[in-house]
Amino acid sequence: MKSWFASSAAVILASASLVAAAGSGTFAADKPAAAAAQPVTVATRRITESQYRHAIANAFGPEIAINARFEPGKREEGLLAIGVTQLSITSGGFEQYYALARSIADQALDPKRRDAVVGCAPADPKKPDAACAERFIQTYGTKLFRRPLSRGDLEARVAVANNGAAKTGDFYEGLKLSLVSLLMAPEYLFRIERAEPDPANPGALRLDGYTKASRISYLLWDAEPDEALLAAAARGDLHTEEGLQRELARMTASPKLADGARAFFEDMLQLSEFENLTKDTLTYPKFSTALAESAKEQTLKTLIHHVVTENGDYREIFTSQDTFINRHLAAVYQVAYASEEPWTRFSFAKEAGRSGILTEVSFLSLFAHPAASSPTKRGVKLYEIFMCEPTPEPPADVDFSKVQALDKGTVRTRLIDHMSNPGCAACHRISDPAGLALEHFDGLGQRRTLENGTLIDVSSEINGRKFEGAQGLGQLLYDDPKTAACLVRNAYAYGTGRAPDEDEDEDYLAAQAKAFAADGYRFRALLTRIGSSPELFKVVVPARPKPAQRVAEARPQRLAGEVR
Repeated sequence: MKSWFASSAAVILASASLVAAAGSGTFAADKPAAAAAQPVTVATRRITESQYRHAIANAFGPEIAINARFEPGKREEGLLAIGVTQLSITSGGFEQYYALARSIADQALDPKRRDAVVGCAPADPKKPDAACAERFIQTYGTKLFRRPLSRGDLEARVAVANNGAAKTGDFYEGLKLSLVSLLMAPEYLFRIERAEPDPANPGALRLDGYTKASRISYLLWDAEPDEALLAAAARGDLHTEEGLQRELARMTASPKLADGARAFFEDMLQLSEFENLTKDTLTYPKFSTALAESAKEQTLKTLIHHVVTENGDYREIFTSQDTFINRHLAAVYQVAYASEEPWTRFSFAKEAGRSGILTEVSFLSLFAHPAASSPTKRGVKLYEIFMCEPTPEPPADVDFSKVQALDKGTVRTRLIDHMSNPGCAACHRISDPAGLALEHFDGLGQRRTLENGTLIDVSSEINGRKFEGAQGLGQLLYDDPKTAACLVRNAYAYGTGRAPDEDEDEDYLAAQAKAFAADGYRFRALLTRIGSSPELFKVVVPARPKPAQRVAEARPQRLAGEVR
């Protein structure tokens, strides 16, 4: 029993070494493009939790349970989508993936569903059947790897399946081993992007069809390419304008576009921070895990409904009174919840003082202190997330005592005192006015008009423009062209997996922002333009590629010795 399981572990660990090779010396930048006669790896990106879940649901059905804690991502230039290019898999993470792979294999090949999943029947279920195993492995390997398996990959996994079936006397046990090896392969856990010689431009490289397919599908759907897109890649259609536009039209019309937009906005708005959100329950007794989950879902529901379902003007997310609520949120917003459904459409009255997603519980609670609001945090994040203007870290010698003295006055008074510090004034004069406009909402997002018995002043001024409260701030963001330009920048960075280059990409981004405005700030149109632009598929290789993902950190002795 141990020997056949060891052979499976060997396949897993051997395939893991391919990622190390991909990042340690096979980048196009290491040699002249003219000398690159074969495809070369230009980037690797670890797939996200949502992409993992989408892949399993698309391959084996949504009923497959995925109970696991995924390793955290890394945010770079405001996006996790950029940080994934720098992520490895730790030994502990490898073991988590391994346990998850075995669980998925057990569920997918459970006797109740395996006939539908496998798609063929072995001549004898107690013996190996290479033909049926090969059909299964090629089918699911292509789905999971986002490209057809190489002959070597296919033959190695058929051998694992045959060996396992021979040792256990069960064809399906052998098939489970081959499926585990697919789910543990770097070609699944990482998006390995490749370039090939460009026949239209001798000496130059272009992304191969399967890499283009993945860039499009993850941008639009947050998922691997479907069969139609893989077929288009195989035919070379994605290298033609007509073929590319045909696939983009099909994919943007799909309900899966909502999944892709959801993943994008969850990343851009930094909603993953809810995993670490804590509140002082004495100060905010309404706070709970259920409320945090509801707040995140509210913002995503609101965004997707407006920019995807309704195809509305993106800028209206800062001014609209329309949203979705459930019972948990109704308690915080202090409104009645009359619906019998889990969620219902809702419009805030003007006197509620709310204005778009900046006044939803998600933004207001995420960017606040555990027991108090924080105009500075809110202002910093507003500029960072919605205007692509990050604020420098504060100097190490800053005295926060005045701001932290929460027993007197209002936060406006304390921040004015704080801005008298020469080392802080430059940044706080930028961030704080926006945050002060949101002070009618406490650190949980509840409406208030008093702080420590003093009437809260929400008047503010930015770049000479005076405004009042959240509604004035929302209108300012609606009017500022930087807001729309930032969305364009983030969508492009999200799709390419890299921060835009200040010299090479600025003209392109400016043109895209202008076209976005001409389209009425429609998010669907923006995705279509980015998805069809040569810049999305530009071959960019770092001059000094970072070490590859070290999947092989797993403990081979444990894998090899474990018996089912």
